[in-house]
Amino acid sequence: MKTKSLLAVVSAGALLATLAGCSPDVSAGGSTDSAGGDAGSCSNTIVNKDAPQVSVWAWYPNINTVVDMFNKSHDDVQVCWSNAGQGADEYAKFSTAIAAGTGAPDVVMLEAEVVPGFILQDALVDLSEHGADDVKANFSAGAWKDVSSGDSVYAIPVDGGPMAMIYRADIFTKYGITVPTTWDEYAAAAQQLKDAGGPFMGDFGSNVPAWFTALMTQNGQKAWDYESADPQKIGIDLNDDGSKKVADYWQDLVKKGLVDTKDQFNTDYIGGLANGSYATYVSAAWAPGYLTGAGASTEGDGAEWKAAPLPQWDPANPVSVNWGGSTFAVTTQAKDKDLAATVAKELYASDEELQDGVDTQTIFPLNQKMLASDAFADTPVKFFNGQTANKDVYIPAENAYEGYTYSPFTTYYYSELTKSMVSIIDGSKSGSESLDDLQKTMTDYAKAQGFTVK
Repeated sequence: MKTKSLLAVVSAGALLATLAGCSPDVSAGGSTDSAGGDAGSCSNTIVNKDAPQVSVWAWYPNINTVVDMFNKSHDDVQVCWSNAGQGADEYAKFSTAIAAGTGAPDVVMLEAEVVPGFILQDALVDLSEHGADDVKANFSAGAWKDVSSGDSVYAIPVDGGPMAMIYRADIFTKYGITVPTTWDEYAAAAQQLKDAGGPFMGDFGSNVPAWFTALMTQNGQKAWDYESADPQKIGIDLNDDGSKKVADYWQDLVKKGLVDTKDQFNTDYIGGLANGSYATYVSAAWAPGYLTGAGASTEGDGAEWKAAPLPQWDPANPVSVNWGGSTFAVTTQAKDKDLAATVAKELYASDEELQDGVDTQTIFPLNQKMLASDAFADTPVKFFNGQTANKDVYIPAENAYEGYTYSPFTTYYYSELTKSMVSIIDGSKSGSESLDDLQKTMTDYAKAQGFTVK
């Protein structure tokens, strides 16, 4: 099934730009014609003008530096990079090119969550036929599952967002709070803070559906049963008992005034993180870089940020989850798919490229070569006042992550989940009732789009 209605599923609304590498548009000097032709002109200098070129759309900040490194080290191929927009802006242009049958790049940067929707439109190449196994060992099983469907592989992972809890150690010390290891302990600490006249423990904003999805997944939700090999069928399970427990838990924290309900990723919320309005920020490995760039690193005023593992529902059976992550996929409009696959596999693969991604692009690399390096693991993180947070928290979380099966209509799901989160916050429905309604909404939607719901 490759219906026109499914094109709208992918481009129907903006995905939140909340992962590592999401930043304002950047550009680099030097322009030359791209071998990708319809994909536009290069925003970088071509080093070896005799080599074939592969056009790439990507929005990482300072990616031009990595592109230059790649081009200087490759005589067989040159990357012709351009920024077609960030997140949803790029996806809209890509969808237009798919519909037109021309205008797409050879390689496109995609968040892992939107990959299935583009697979459904025959927009992406199965890289298992173009040497994907050559680099499979570079990634954890979870990172590889995120870009796979059955035996097929549709993208190469670059960065991800293993989740953890960052917290204000100075606030915890002031109020005698012990770092929570379970969600029950988190709620108890939140109550302790409120009783002592302290700040909110955290925040439950309605504009972070990917965040809430990850937290429900941590408690056993298996939302989607879907494979690209059988694209007309999908299983949907959004209102299981574990998910309802998570929804009711956060609603209870809201009702008791233990957490705030501000939308995240705006100046008001960032200001609250900076001025001590929140004792914790449950987020992903890209958060320190994001907060530093947003001005929340309150160095010099007594703030002391630290990282701790994500609280668990069952500490005897810990579960690691992920929020965010981007990939490189080869489009079906690529003129030389083997050469495009080479770029997807080898861009952000050398030690130098990976290090620059960490240093200047706020990415959390998924390449095991970097994660296993002493330099990355043992480097004190300035944001965390010298804590070796990569070794202590984020690398173990990434290696324990088992992956996620995304739906082919992530954008619509996030839109509807956001509505459910609003009803949880305002109390118009219980958390359980909100998820029951979401289950019906998504089941009806899938059927309307032509899917058979298992």
